[in-house]
Amino acid sequence: MKKIDKILKNLLLFVSFLLLFFVLNNASINNVLYPFSFGMLFALTWANQKVYLLAPAYLIAGLVLNFTLNNAIVILVTIFLLVLPYYIHVLCKKVMKKWEFGLFSLLSQTAYIVFAIFNGNSPMLVMVNVVLGVLYMYCAIIIFEALIVRGFTNKLTSLELVSLFILVMSLCAGLVNISIGDFSFLKLFVSFVILVFAYTSTSVLTLLMAITAGVGALLATNNPIYMTPFVIWALCALVFKNHHKIFMVVGVLCSEVVIGLYFKLYATFSIVEALPALLSALIFFVLPKKWLNEVAVIFNLSKDRLAMKNVVNRNRELLSKRLSNLSEVFNEMNIIYRNMLKKGMSKEDVKKILYEEICDKICSYCPERNHCHRTFADSTKKVFEELITIAFERGKATLLDIPSYLTSRCKQTNAILGSVNTLTAQYKKYMTMLADVDSSKLIIAEQLLGISKVIDSLSKEVDSSISFDSVRENKILDELTYHNVICIDAVVFERDIHTLIASLVVRKEDSEKMRIVDCVSRVCGQKMSVYEMFPSTRPNYSVINLKTAPRYDCIFGMSQKTKTSSSVSGDNYSIVKLDGDRIMFAISDGMGSGEKAENYSELSIALIENFYKAGFDNEIIISSVNKLLNLHKDDIFSALDIGVLDLKNGICDFIKMASPVTFIVSADEVKKVESTSLPLGIVDETKMLIKKEVVSSGDTIVLLSDGVSDSFESDDVLKEAILSIHSKNPQEMADKLIEIALSKNKGYAVDDMTVLIINIFEN
Repeated sequence: MKKIDKILKNLLLFVSFLLLFFVLNNASINNVLYPFSFGMLFALTWANQKVYLLAPAYLIAGLVLNFTLNNAIVILVTIFLLVLPYYIHVLCKKVMKKWEFGLFSLLSQTAYIVFAIFNGNSPMLVMVNVVLGVLYMYCAIIIFEALIVRGFTNKLTSLELVSLFILVMSLCAGLVNISIGDFSFLKLFVSFVILVFAYTSTSVLTLLMAITAGVGALLATNNPIYMTPFVIWALCALVFKNHHKIFMVVGVLCSEVVIGLYFKLYATFSIVEALPALLSALIFFVLPKKWLNEVAVIFNLSKDRLAMKNVVNRNRELLSKRLSNLSEVFNEMNIIYRNMLKKGMSKEDVKKILYEEICDKICSYCPERNHCHRTFADSTKKVFEELITIAFERGKATLLDIPSYLTSRCKQTNAILGSVNTLTAQYKKYMTMLADVDSSKLIIAEQLLGISKVIDSLSKEVDSSISFDSVRENKILDELTYHNVICIDAVVFERDIHTLIASLVVRKEDSEKMRIVDCVSRVCGQKMSVYEMFPSTRPNYSVINLKTAPRYDCIFGMSQKTKTSSSVSGDNYSIVKLDGDRIMFAISDGMGSGEKAENYSELSIALIENFYKAGFDNEIIISSVNKLLNLHKDDIFSALDIGVLDLKNGICDFIKMASPVTFIVSADEVKKVESTSLPLGIVDETKMLIKKEVVSSGDTIVLLSDGVSDSFESDDVLKEAILSIHSKNPQEMADKLIEIALSKNKGYAVDDMTVLIINIFEN
């Protein structure tokens, strides 16, 4: 059954090709030039149509019209110079390029050129005929790539529409000479096309198609008689465009009758002459609406996309409201957690409670109680409070801390010391646990506040409606098609006043072409860059997202040297691209060296990196990381050097926690950015100072760990060492600076060394 279906399908294709070549062999320009048939043969071959069906169809159609030896030779040479290179490329598994295809199409007309000139035809007209045929081939390839390769799924570009009109014009030029008695195949074809265009496309395209069909008949006959009826058909069909199809059909039929009987535009008019319009109207009427809607996509996709864009903006509005509400929820949770902090008692309150507890536990049963706590009440209380203070500060009170006048009269000194030490130790342990709980709650509160701010920022980002730019979208589609990049859809919109976004769906094999960026940049009037690429939901297509390229960009160089006596480095570094055209670069130096320092610095840099990626504020990031490290109670300290560079405006935020000096080297000066803060994790609360510096094209930022800076006598000597490196390559600069630092210590690394170089340049 499948074999029979395949035979029937091939037979139908063969008949279609035969009729098409028959029509185009009749198509001419002023009955002098016949450029269309061979161009269509090559175009269909390019569109992956079966050559073994095309070749015989082309041969038969050509011989039916002109059964001569010369014509047979011309046709066979044309077929031979198509089939031979085609199958050579197939066997070699090499894709034929368009320019190669154009060259073979030119060579295929060698026999035609020889016979035409030999028979006395003008060489100029002969060459014009061949060139027009090649150009027609390229036009047909453009529309076949759109309709056969892409399918009826995306709007035609301007260039593809022009190619479609040229194809229709050539068919009309051929059909005008084909009729059976008074039955005109031209009127049958044009009336059907006009009805389909009126139903599926715009009014302008329908009228242009009617004019194009009239021009096709005019080219072949030098007679404009068909122009007026075709335009009248189009107008009558468009009047009833928004009504049922039956009204469009009746409108065209009535206009044909009025044209023939009342205006008498035709030499004669009979039922047979009206039959083509009637037959095409019936065919159009019975066409399923689903088919017509599929055709409509290639013409009026903009209407569908307008609805889609309205939906997108409406969804953004709803999303903004939900995000705003969610932000409030997290902010309320932050307040609740902060109100849950215990904070503990003051030292004076603690001393009072412990004093009362010791008195109750030790002195309540002592026979000398009244003597000590009444007669010598002030001195006894003072001694107890001093013992409690000593136990807090030193960790333990001893007999030497008890005054002699008390030991002489008190027999419970050992019990008192034991209670003081035990109670203070227990209380200190409790307070530590309470502080850890509070610190944990504060960390959670800060994270909730950070999440609230991130969500609020997202809410504001999606609050504004997206302004889509359909003019640029169409221009991009046209430009890419012209450069042989198959793009089935393009969306252009402004994310903010500084950023233009373009999202393209292109053929997978075209996705790496550099001309995509060039075309989009040219159409958008600004430098664009690819920031995202991923597979499309449609097979063999990719989505490319481009946005306005920032003013600046940068390249990095990094070099490290582990401490001579250590197996691993305690330094870690990070270079991360953040949203909003920002770059974060950082060095984390775990205190000490070896595996422990490496783990601590790696933990610090990983936390900071992930917080920045999530979009948290600088203050929340540093405070949270500091508290997390402080919770370990393992003396986890880490020097931190962070830079966050905004590539749009060249402003760099420096956050330095006990880190060495950072240098910004420009053409006319060297700036120093110094640290004034303690390392991360050394105290519960850390004060962070953000220093802002403006950088420009050609500037170099130099970040160092203390293993490098401590190798030099002073910052000025280090600055001179940096300036002595004449290379502009950041990697070479980093390597050279490590070499100079090592040479200061006779090749020994006294500590872990890390150098991070950032070169900034204009995009």
